[in-house]
Amino acid sequence: MAYLIALSFNSRALHDAVKLNVATDKMFVFLVVVLTSSILVIVYLILLPMIISTYPPIWVAWHLCYGHWNLVMIVFHYYKATKTAPGYPPTEKNDSPFVSVCKKCIIPKPARTHHCGICNRCILKMDHHCPWLNNCVGHLNHRYFFSFCLSLALGCVYCSISGRYMFLDAYNALEHFKHLDVEKSGVPVTGMGVLIGLLPPGQTNYQTAAPTYTFKEKMIHKSIIYMWVLTSTVSVTLGSLTMWHAILISRGETSIERHTNSKETKRMANRGRIYKNPFNYGKLNNWKIFLGVGKTSHWLTRVLLPSGHTPPGDGLTWDAFPVKKDLIPV
Repeated sequence: MAYLIALSFNSRALHDAVKLNVATDKMFVFLVVVLTSSILVIVYLILLPMIISTYPPIWVAWHLCYGHWNLVMIVFHYYKATKTAPGYPPTEKNDSPFVSVCKKCIIPKPARTHHCGICNRCILKMDHHCPWLNNCVGHLNHRYFFSFCLSLALGCVYCSISGRYMFLDAYNALEHFKHLDVEKSGVPVTGMGVLIGLLPPGQTNYQTAAPTYTFKEKMIHKSIIYMWVLTSTVSVTLGSLTMWHAILISRGETSIERHTNSKETKRMANRGRIYKNPFNYGKLNNWKIFLGVGKTSHWLTRVLLPSGHTPPGDGLTWDAFPVKKDLIPV
């Protein structure tokens, strides 16, 4: 009886912990949506009108095309990464090979499958649990996760580079307005041409000091500073994370396998042997498998454009040991 009571208590505690983790993850998702939306509002209300009215037509077309392509890629891959199940092993016995039995799920675990303590279930080819997605990253949504990270990082780099002059102008404008009460009328004001005169970045517009500082002007300057600081910060942090995952993909590893392979490499080295990752098929083949590229046109239709195709294989069985030939049929 005591054992049953303890088991019931542990199950309830685990259930409550899972609910708490889910609630926390939803807050992270909400934060992603709010921060991304705030940047879009600033771009459409402040930056885009300035670009259309001041830039040459060819540059306007470039910003419109690239910016909206980048936005579509971000939204599509984030939605798919959050809504696509990572892939779960069958709960009933079947003919699929397995390497062990999960001590928590009490079901057979295929190769590359790991148990997620937050989702409280086994995940096929699990990479990690991402609170920003409120979802695990596994076999079926790993590509969506990486494409979202890459698209968002590129978008932040784009905003950071293209908005660097506007950031300096906004910062100098705020510093000027702080000392407006002690400045004399007629003193040249530099660096405000982009924000007040709507001139191209880097161009100086000499104007006399304005007698008043409206709330709208203040919010425009602060919004541009906020956008530049946020996108620059995300560019560094998310860009580093994206590069790390790109290295793992090139090696045919997940984040979890990176740790286990490192330990196995050291263990084999102590015995005078060399460990080889059985799921490393070569850099090019690793990327083809990860992206689902089977022919040349897929680099456009499945990589550069949004695509909902599923990854090759079922996530239950994997070809072991490196091979030189292409693993995806044309």
